[in-house]
Amino acid sequence: MKRFLHSIEGNSQKLDGGAMFGNAPKALWERWTAPDERNRIDLACRCLLVREEPEADKGESGTVRRILFEAGIGAFFEPKMKDRFGVVETEHVLLRNLARIGLSHADIDVVVLSHLHFDHAGGLLTAWAAGSARELLFPNATFVVSEAAWQRALQPHARDAASFIPELQVLLEASGRLERVAPGGFSQTLGPAYPLHFSDGHTPGLMLAEIPGQLGPLVYAGDLVPGRAWVHRSITMGYDRYPELLIDEKEALIDDLARRNGRLFFTHDPECAMARVTVDERGRFGSVGDRASVDGEAA
Repeated sequence: MKRFLHSIEGNSQKLDGGAMFGNAPKALWERWTAPDERNRIDLACRCLLVREEPEADKGESGTVRRILFEAGIGAFFEPKMKDRFGVVETEHVLLRNLARIGLSHADIDVVVLSHLHFDHAGGLLTAWAAGSARELLFPNATFVVSEAAWQRALQPHARDAASFIPELQVLLEASGRLERVAPGGFSQTLGPAYPLHFSDGHTPGLMLAEIPGQLGPLVYAGDLVPGRAWVHRSITMGYDRYPELLIDEKEALIDDLARRNGRLFFTHDPECAMARVTVDERGRFGSVGDRASVDGEAA
């Protein structure tokens, strides 16, 4: 199976820098990203499209399959909430950028969700319009999420309840196209070729898919490692439920990927879509070969 990668930008966002960097002091994190007058930093909500093509000369049959990893924040917020959460654009940017590569949301076969926070799943919904109910996009896709993330969305803690979109879960279940992956398992929809990494430090049931490739494995890092700054061992977000656990999970993932010449795909880094992870002689984590975008290259 040949796999080709496209980074697809969704709506961008501005959030408080202190919240995004947890207990790291501003004197440290502003070296990596400059805040605006409201102390907010620029964030992407980037998705990864994987296009699978069977190789006839290897006896493979079937049709092209298009897998979208996450849907970004989208444009579902009404104006007051849009401003509160720093969503920059009014239009549904993910749909526009899918169109730029000749696709619509109806062409997507699978949508894989690392979790159901609104900045990762809001793009599943139509853009806000006064007097109109939100509707579910991607009419031909199977939606894949972990069972634990699904249960968290149904019964959130008071600390993160505002991170979910209650009507989204209703719409996903009503679609009849929802797969909930058991803890430690693999997705029947994706198949065993896509190993899954599970994490609870950011939110219970975070599910990170690994995309195989000739250049080494690529893991969609979700909110375990939202961008290059968070590759650093001790850097976490104020939004993380269990920061110490997250650091342990990050250590395990990056150590493993560094041994396998692996890469991370970043959802929130405004300047870097993908990079190879490194561990130096002093055990410090880093990244090399930063890529601002990926446009149809082989995995």
